[in-house]
Amino acid sequence: MIGIGIVGIGFMGMTHYLATGRVAGAKVVAISTRDPKKRAGDWTSIQGNFGPRGTQMDLSGVAAYETFEELLADPKVNLVDLCVPNADHARLAIAALEAGKDVLVEKPIALSLEDAEAMVATARRTGRKLMVAHVLPFFPEFAFAAEAIQSGQYGKVLAANFYRVISKPDWSAGIADAEKSGGPAIDLHIHDTHFIGWLFGKPERVSSRGVVDQGIVVHLQTNYEYDAPGSPVVSCTSGAISQSGRPFAHGYEIFFEKATIKFEYANLGRDHVAYPLTVILADGRVETPTLSAGDAFESEIGVAVNNVSGGTHNPMLDGDLAQLALKLSKAEVQSVLEGRPVEVH
Repeated sequence: MIGIGIVGIGFMGMTHYLATGRVAGAKVVAISTRDPKKRAGDWTSIQGNFGPRGTQMDLSGVAAYETFEELLADPKVNLVDLCVPNADHARLAIAALEAGKDVLVEKPIALSLEDAEAMVATARRTGRKLMVAHVLPFFPEFAFAAEAIQSGQYGKVLAANFYRVISKPDWSAGIADAEKSGGPAIDLHIHDTHFIGWLFGKPERVSSRGVVDQGIVVHLQTNYEYDAPGSPVVSCTSGAISQSGRPFAHGYEIFFEKATIKFEYANLGRDHVAYPLTVILADGRVETPTLSAGDAFESEIGVAVNNVSGGTHNPMLDGDLAQLALKLSKAEVQSVLEGRPVEVH
């Protein structure tokens, strides 16, 4: 049994707590939060841009600590799950790795490339696992797209466009504060750069245009430029400029030689699938694939637990891929601010 200690009980901490309860071979044995109400199980103040609101939690059998250091000293904690503001990722992850704990840290891996490199280097030196919780590949519709691309069942990819736009994240002070979160181009868009990096690898350069608010890139449109002959045309639109009535939307359209795949999900007063996963075949037939009903966060944490338990390693959560995602997001911000394409090294 892998004992998990969750640091930070906000929207994502609660999401991880609920998902872990459905993962075989794992149990939340400790939480850490400065909020005494949350330590007592009152999570009613928690809310986000999707999923359930917080409620009263039964924390029987879960140690509730005020400080990160107390949780780190608990011998029952094998895996430290960091759901803290982005600016705290590197410091806390490195401390946990140095203490001999494996680490799952919410995306992005860090706010700076230097911190990301230090985290990966510490994991390598200590022999501990550093995993970054990029959940997008575990959503069934995105897993389907990845499998279609990697298997080549519809031929090669000719072009792909990804989409992720939310309203201003005023449900969380930490996310809304660009100094703590990195702004939408890092905290939000990194879902897409991680997925694009996983599917297509590192592009030679990125070319982005965007909306800048008080020096922060809050919305961008990017072309990922691959120089190899026959490379696909890949683009993405991502940002935090939607109206509050549509607080979250994401999706994609991928053009293969033999099919087109399209999907979009959004909130519009309620959760709804704006465009169900659809495969349009070359002969005009249209298919709606049957997907597994599994929860993406449950699958993500299950992979982390399996990696820590010594099962077959799944590289989806590896720090190297998370580093590439951060590098791409940083390059896109630079491209917007400087008005030119930026090489990705």
